[in-house]
Amino acid sequence: MGLFNKSKKEDKKEKEKSELYAPGWDAIDEEAKRIYPSQESPKHYGALIKWRLGGPDPLDGISIYDGGDYWHFVTYGLSELYEKESENKEWSGYGMEFTFKLKKDKYENEEMEIKCICGLLQQIARITFNNGEIFNPYEYLYTGQTTGIDSKQISNITGFITIPDTKFQTLNTENGRVDFVEFIGATDAELKALKNKEITVKELYEKIGSDITNYNRQSVI
Repeated sequence: MGLFNKSKKEDKKEKEKSELYAPGWDAIDEEAKRIYPSQESPKHYGALIKWRLGGPDPLDGISIYDGGDYWHFVTYGLSELYEKESENKEWSGYGMEFTFKLKKDKYENEEMEIKCICGLLQQIARITFNNGEIFNPYEYLYTGQTTGIDSKQISNITGFITIPDTKFQTLNTENGRVDFVEFIGATDAELKALKNKEITVKELYEKIGSDITNYNRQSVI
């Protein structure tokens, strides 16, 4: 994962130095400021080499906000952050950005767990960039993986379901519309039940009862 940790202030300074026009990026920042008004410089991981310059990571950056008992991840790069390039005036880029909420816990290495989630979000974004796949709310992402998505791969959580983010609202930027698609961790049993159409994503979300991914929770199936 070609990411490095830096503050949002540093990222903004870089934009100013390069005189980048970034209305899409600024729109996401403004929405984050509405939700987390006291966090002007959250933890931020920016791509060392941008995708458009030949780098390996499709997302330009991922910010992590402190939600109290969880970390709230927000991506930058699936929508058009800078000048409008696509001909579709209704949507900005792929029309979405990803979010994820990770429950704070007694992790042996919290920074490693945060980086692990950043890597997973980059992997999912890579599916979109390489295959054009759009992720909508109330879908699931199941690869057959049985190991945990945590850094040690020991959690019961092996894949994801999606919902509309519960805090970030749809944006109508000058580059078009952006929806925030939130990923929630799901267990192997839950994902198999979805695959076999024994339950819907909405029903599973209701059973889980939270949009915060808890690595230690037991399966509800």
